[in-house]
Amino acid sequence: MRRGHEVTVIHDLDAFDTLRTGPMPPPASEDDGVEVITLRSRLRAVSLLMTQQAGSPTIHRHTLKTIFEERRFDVINYHNPSLLGGPGLFSYGEGAVKLYMAHDHWLVCPTHVLWRHNREVCDARECTQCQLRYHRPLQLWRHTGHLFDELRHVHRFIAMSEFSRQKHYEFGFPREMEILPCFLPDPMPAGDRAIPSSPHGRPYFLFVGRLEKIKGLDDVIPLFRDFLDADLLIVGDGNHEPTLREAARDIPGVRFVGRVSGDALDAYYQHAIATIVPSVCFETFGIILIEAFRQRVPVIARNIGPFPDVVGKSDGGLLFDTSHELVATMRRLQADRALRDRLANAGYQGYVDNWSESAVIPKYLAIVEGARDGANR
Repeated sequence: MRRGHEVTVIHDLDAFDTLRTGPMPPPASEDDGVEVITLRSRLRAVSLLMTQQAGSPTIHRHTLKTIFEERRFDVINYHNPSLLGGPGLFSYGEGAVKLYMAHDHWLVCPTHVLWRHNREVCDARECTQCQLRYHRPLQLWRHTGHLFDELRHVHRFIAMSEFSRQKHYEFGFPREMEILPCFLPDPMPAGDRAIPSSPHGRPYFLFVGRLEKIKGLDDVIPLFRDFLDADLLIVGDGNHEPTLREAARDIPGVRFVGRVSGDALDAYYQHAIATIVPSVCFETFGIILIEAFRQRVPVIARNIGPFPDVVGKSDGGLLFDTSHELVATMRRLQADRALRDRLANAGYQGYVDNWSESAVIPKYLAIVEGARDGANR
């Protein structure tokens, strides 16, 4: 909006409401000038199942066609079309430049996350058995040429990291992908940055994210049974929360904070010794890392997926492979303030140079113009 563009967001509230685990957030606001179009159906889960099975818009088909025909968008970005219309949505919006941004691995994985059988990282296709392990209906359209037929309507495909791009290729994605990382708003002027008081009375390490098995907290929580010099604060909610709470039931240093946003979340970041990012799955980027960098907090990340590249590019944190290495790294960072400050400052500069709005948006606009030129030719 600040660059003079009109922006419309189309989303399916039933998809969010059906899959959410926490409270419903406030309704989407258009105060910032963004038009928000919310789709709902009286059929709710049935509507979503129909779309999931067909791989195309179903209940909202006419509504979506009308939206695209009337507004005649210049650029269409697909972020997570799975339950909005699947690959069949790609043909809507004739005349627009179309970009798909791969925030997950849905293009090559029915479960989106390359976490096979809900227990291990995926290195070979066992999709039918895997979906049954997740207790999800099989997507029959994935066994046809439907996806590949619809890909021709999209002009550019964008991966969030080189790692994610290579995973797409490894699992047979047939189109070239460009890389455009996640980004956060530009830093505030130094005079506007106020440091709030600490939200916790003891030193602590921080986890921020969805509470799911793939996020790796099952490996971290037991460590605080013997790690008594600092606590672990867990910010977020999710379907794995009851299991994690049971694991932490007799560990007083583990605290579940719940969902936090805005200035309150900034305070949790700013006073942490470090942010722990222990995911055991293949993330596409790892936005929690750059959220920590923006708040001048180092990260301790598992040596998997795109994390080594993000940490290496910024020098804003340390990596671990084993629980023993994680404990040793926590002790090292808590004891060495100079090291923490060096990593924090390097991470912050990495965010400014690589993952801020000013660093990424010009690259995005260049991709749009390149796609437009290619479409015109």
